Amino acid sequence: MSLFLALIIVAIVLGLIGAVVDGLLFLLFIGIVLFVADLVYIGLRTRRSARHRPLR
Repeated sequence: MSLFLALIIVAIVLGLIGAVVDGLLFLLFIGIVLFVADLVYIGLRTRRSARHRPLR
């Protein structure tokens, strides 16, 4: 979970820097791609853990 939060923070920081600083628009796109990849990661992780949960 800490990896997820760290990647979210990095994506937000890169997005803000890319949006504010002139000429660093590529950082905004990197931040967006990182954010989407992070959402896919957490989605796959929750789906996998939901399948392997033992029944009681």
